[in-house]
Amino acid sequence: MITSPSSVRRSERSRRAILRSALDLCTERGYGHVTIEAIAADAGVSKKTIYRWWPSKGAVLLEAFTDALIDATPFVDTGDIGADLRSHVAGAVKLLSVPPFGPAYAGILSELHHDDRLAQQLREQLVDPRVEEAIGRLRSAQDQGQIPPGADLPLAVEMLYGPVYYRHVLRKPVQDEETIATLVDHVLRSLRAPGY
Repeated sequence: MITSPSSVRRSERSRRAILRSALDLCTERGYGHVTIEAIAADAGVSKKTIYRWWPSKGAVLLEAFTDALIDATPFVDTGDIGADLRSHVAGAVKLLSVPPFGPAYAGILSELHHDDRLAQQLREQLVDPRVEEAIGRLRSAQDQGQIPPGADLPLAVEMLYGPVYYRHVLRKPVQDEETIATLVDHVLRSLRAPGY
């Protein structure tokens, strides 16, 4: 969520209506045909309201996608790092494979090449916090002896997420349960985790 002074005062009801409208329009029209004007009309708010809280449609959809991804991919700790990572990755794969989230995220990624501000927001709002949470979950497994000391946890996170987003960007078929299990097992073996 954007943390400008005006964002603290924004109406949660309006915020939710705007995010919902942006996602609905993305599904109906495709990312490239979504406009701030259309979002405002659909949500029943003014364009000024949207621009007061977000700098672009990409920022609106990024917030909507981030909220959904956080809900769909919690970092649980059941004591079994393999099972927890399989569940986590499966949540991300599922979210990316269905409208409006998959198309919205693909649209956001396409905007990054000419919108430096959106690229920075993506890193600050989504990528960096999620990477830190993933590292934290791996560190917890390390503390439990499931991953050896000295393992390169940031690299493990890149190995885990890289194939998921690579397949999404190239519009390859989504990973099934077996492929996700193989990916997780490969990452854990590369860390020389006991039992893998």
